[in-house]
Amino acid sequence: MKIHEYQAKELFAKAGVPIPRGIVVKNAADAAKAYEQLGTKVCVVKSQIHAGGRGKGRFKEHPEQPGVVLVKSAEQAVENAQRMLGSTLVTIQTGDEGKLVSTLYVEQGLDIAKELYLAIVVDREIGLPVIIASAEGGMAIEDIAHDHPEKIFREAYDPGIGLQPYQVRKLCRVLGLDAAAQKSAATFFPKICEFFVKADSSMTEINPLVVTKDGQLLALDAKVTFDDNALFRHKDFLELRDLAEEEPAEIQAANTGLSYVKLDGNIGCLVNGAGLAMSTMDLIKLHGGEPANFLDVGGGANVEQVTEAFRIILADKNVKAILVNIFGGIMKCDTIVEALLGAYDKIGITVPLVVRLEGTNVELAREMLKNSGKKITTGMDLTDAAKKVVATLGA
Repeated sequence: MKIHEYQAKELFAKAGVPIPRGIVVKNAADAAKAYEQLGTKVCVVKSQIHAGGRGKGRFKEHPEQPGVVLVKSAEQAVENAQRMLGSTLVTIQTGDEGKLVSTLYVEQGLDIAKELYLAIVVDREIGLPVIIASAEGGMAIEDIAHDHPEKIFREAYDPGIGLQPYQVRKLCRVLGLDAAAQKSAATFFPKICEFFVKADSSMTEINPLVVTKDGQLLALDAKVTFDDNALFRHKDFLELRDLAEEEPAEIQAANTGLSYVKLDGNIGCLVNGAGLAMSTMDLIKLHGGEPANFLDVGGGANVEQVTEAFRIILADKNVKAILVNIFGGIMKCDTIVEALLGAYDKIGITVPLVVRLEGTNVELAREMLKNSGKKITTGMDLTDAAKKVVATLGA
């Protein structure tokens, strides 16, 4: 689950991670009030969407308007807010469709001496959280990572004991911090690492992490993603969820007990089991196709869930064919086919449909498909099914 910058910063502040002063606004008039209240000559007006690249992003309705802008008066705050609120911001991470901006964050200006990059993620190979840092933070961090990977520093730490003083010193040395900044870092780095663990975050990014002229480290930006599987431990985080920022089909799937992620391809996938779903997408790619989604109906799917799965897949106008890949273990193959045929009648599937079945009662299930009178192609194995579904598109 992702949250907005201003929400992440509120959590940072509670965790003892220093942030600049800022005010959330929902209308242009309040942007002026926020500027006056913050009391600095320069303020920053920031679009709040679940995507990066806001500073370089531009609005569809106002091509010259950036998603993040410096203002030097209340009047400028109002003028920019009027163009930003209710408009569609397109960034490198939103795609061409962009995202509607309904909230702004007005933040105090700072006397910045240095911009750094800091992120924490989980390294699944070693099973530990890892700090990723660079002395060259800011909007060009992607270019730095691509062109000069040697400038990206990584340091794993034990989540049980937190970041140790020697690791803080190592970070300070790599980032080129002076004595005053090192004193601030001695608190900042352990606190942000502790936040990552206690919040069950899967990604915490600060870009830029700034050092002010007086040596203070402050989180000038904040992107936080939580591990959905740990949200039962953080009921209060659910209040931070912004459904308007999420894919409607993914919300619909979650409410039905399905695991669904929308992708950019044109072959819909309906599979039982996450690992099998990943393998199915791999085989589609291998044989020249592009999967349109990840969709796991689980081991105990019923008619209602399978029907809803087809509805969700076909709601994507890019879907030109569907591959159903089922291994009958907990759920028998004939039960799945019964649900599939019932869903077929309810939905009225018009795109090519390829079904691969294996497991308990597979022969009975295949016979049911054969005798159904419906335009369903059977795949004898996963490779055969992947080839057949790709072939329906003329690939």
